[in-house]
Amino acid sequence: MSYSDVDYDYGDEGGAIDPVKLLTICFALGIWLVWRRYHSILNRAIFFRLPPPPQIKDTWTAQKLPQPSIEAHLNFDDLLPHVPRSGRRYITAYDPATAYHLDTILADSPTEITKKIGDAYEAQKQWANTSFDDRRRVMRSLKKWLVDNQEVCAKVACRDTGKTLLDAALGEIITTCSKLDWLINHGERALSPESRSSNLVMFYKKPYVQYEPLGVIAAITSWNYPLHNSWSPIIAALFAGNSVVLKCSEHVIWSTSWFVQAIKECLKACGHDEQLVQLVCCYPEEAEALTKNPFIRHIIFIGSERVGRIVAQAATEYLTPVTLELGGKDPAIILPSTDLEKWISLLMRGVYQNAGQNCIGIERILVHESQYDDLFRMLSERADKLRPGHSLKSPGDGVAPVADVGAMISGDRFPALQHAIQEAQEQGAILSVGGEPWHHPYLEQGMYFKPTVLGNVNPDSEIAQHELFAPIACIIKYETIDQAIEIANGTRYGLGASVFGPVRDDCIKVAKRLQCGMVAVNDFGVFYLSQDLPFGGTKYSGYGRFGGPEGLRALTNPKAILVDRFGWAIQTTIPAVLDYPVRSVTQSWDFISGMIGFLYADAWRTRIDALTKMLRASGRG
Repeated sequence: MSYSDVDYDYGDEGGAIDPVKLLTICFALGIWLVWRRYHSILNRAIFFRLPPPPQIKDTWTAQKLPQPSIEAHLNFDDLLPHVPRSGRRYITAYDPATAYHLDTILADSPTEITKKIGDAYEAQKQWANTSFDDRRRVMRSLKKWLVDNQEVCAKVACRDTGKTLLDAALGEIITTCSKLDWLINHGERALSPESRSSNLVMFYKKPYVQYEPLGVIAAITSWNYPLHNSWSPIIAALFAGNSVVLKCSEHVIWSTSWFVQAIKECLKACGHDEQLVQLVCCYPEEAEALTKNPFIRHIIFIGSERVGRIVAQAATEYLTPVTLELGGKDPAIILPSTDLEKWISLLMRGVYQNAGQNCIGIERILVHESQYDDLFRMLSERADKLRPGHSLKSPGDGVAPVADVGAMISGDRFPALQHAIQEAQEQGAILSVGGEPWHHPYLEQGMYFKPTVLGNVNPDSEIAQHELFAPIACIIKYETIDQAIEIANGTRYGLGASVFGPVRDDCIKVAKRLQCGMVAVNDFGVFYLSQDLPFGGTKYSGYGRFGGPEGLRALTNPKAILVDRFGWAIQTTIPAVLDYPVRSVTQSWDFISGMIGFLYADAWRTRIDALTKMLRASGRG
């Protein structure tokens, strides 16, 4: 069988690719690959090294302090340097889980604090001109170092605060990695110039907001999370183009010094001035050298309400803006018919994580009276099985110790906690577990408090109204949802909250009625891992936010800029009828009055009449 030529298609369809197109595609791909390679190198993490402190090694031993405190050196001369500096104050660093002496550190004088602020001020001038690529590289380098050295960092935090390794991983490492990740991926978006809408009268103008560095940021932080509380304000301030002076709690100066040194090493490795970050070591009495300094352009404070008031008052000296993150009395509302077995582990973590020393920890559990007995029993059984102790192995331990709940930072508050528990019992509360300090079998000076469960707590009692910052579960019964919300809102605080329930929409309705800054539905504290959200509270829990675009922008000067949209065609001019010297008051008033009516009157007829009036006054009507 033969086929004619017409049965075949000899056109170009399905033929060879056009070589010009192929070369164009290859050339474009090459440019893209070069661009990607360039930015990959530009943003690649820089390696740097920081030796771990010897105090976290298994073979390390030290003197046990018979009466551990930050001023223990006043009672034991051998804790001081061989030649102590006359007239200067020192801080004794110790492990609250073991009472081991870590170091005795010279406190900064007001003069030294002022010098550190000046050094940060000078270093910031050049840093303010760095690109987001430069800042992102620092953040990426810090994140890589933190992930690579997470166990070392966790052990350093444990040694200085007495917390467990698991609490350090959850509260120190993962939260800081989350913040670094957000800055790397979204920080530039939050600080890039932002276009704003215009209106009819300014239709020919283009408005936008430029976020500019403030200068030197001061951060005064608490002791419960020494890694995260120091790094969080530092990395945010640096990414916004500022320098930072950090004053940590005197209780964690040993660990914070090492954590801050890591940032300094990173800055040096990336080719920047390490003086951008300064650490102040001092007692509260000398802190005014920081809070009343004219070079400080913003203050971030994390701590108690009492000290927050002092900081805010001192900041008025130079009208320095302040972000206050103070105490909380966070409630967890359990709605009727909630599956308690499903959420009991989250409730346990919310109460006992970090030995209860958590600003967004669950301090009150509100449960419907129909489920009160079950919840009280479940919490009591599980809390009774918790093992207090420390996580770091010491010579002679044999194996690494196992602990569920670590030490508290100090035993100074133990009498007040016991008094609050006793007073609550006198008002009808039922103590099922704990309620007193726990004595370690061989770490006699360890600062441990037994995990505690109090049931049938009076919502108006002292223990239900004031922040405990301790491993104490307070269970409160309610009859109606409205009563639960009233109890939840019935304290002076308003930081965070949790709502648990079988129906999500019902939980959201309750969440919207709570007077606080953050709410987790069927969860606890996860709003802090979502770093795109602002973190902060209301009422006596403080004001301002850190975290998210709101927190990052709070460290900048939002400058409004207005430019001509069509400068070649139209610009602002002063009409002759309004020009100085004014020729006629009546005519000028008719003109501006007509213009206002034309722009803003409700009815179109009124607008047209106003336009006629304006044109007539200008001499054109």
